[in-house]
Amino acid sequence: MAYRILIVDDEKMLTELLSSHLRKSGYETFVAEDAQQAIAMLNIYPDLILLDINMPEMDGLKLCKIIRNNVACPILFLTARITEQDKINGLQAGGNDYITKPFSLRELTARVEAHLRRDARSKHTPKIVSSGGLIVNLAQRTVFYGEKPLNLSNREFDIVEFLMSNANQIFDKERIYEAVWGLDAEGDSGVIKEHIRKIRNKLTEITGREYIETVWGMGYRWKK
Repeated sequence: MAYRILIVDDEKMLTELLSSHLRKSGYETFVAEDAQQAIAMLNIYPDLILLDINMPEMDGLKLCKIIRNNVACPILFLTARITEQDKINGLQAGGNDYITKPFSLRELTARVEAHLRRDARSKHTPKIVSSGGLIVNLAQRTVFYGEKPLNLSNREFDIVEFLMSNANQIFDKERIYEAVWGLDAEGDSGVIKEHIRKIRNKLTEITGREYIETVWGMGYRWKK
């Protein structure tokens, strides 16, 4: 499936040139001439956005902030502005890079390819959470202490993930049960106590440390 690129610029000759060139390079292109059109086209879920800064009604910096609330893809500014402060403003607004006008189509294509590769790598990078020597890979659902694996059941892993991701917050048995089993689950939150006991035993056996604290009368929390 071809990458989708949204081009936002009020210069029709430029958008036609960019759109034609990028299509020949194997991309699927969409064009917006102003901020309102660009916002309306976010539902195409673009993989990258080329965004002009100098546009009527709403400039690219303001538009970039709005886009960033909804889309995480790379945003490359197209601009004639070249001062250091302009670049800082663009990065602070949520942009990833600057392509200064006039630019060559070869340079633009190279920048686009580089950002798409970087974005693809970041999406496939496993999410890692660490605490007190424990390394939890949330994508692969593994837990290691140094080189030693911690063998957890699916439910035990889900409890560790939930508590560890909300370290220092206290949760009663009912809240943990809802988070792990789901709101519609039919069962008894009393099973949490037994699962916590098993998790603690496995953690202590490998690490010699206590990670889950019982707060009497309130519930459990993961100690940072």
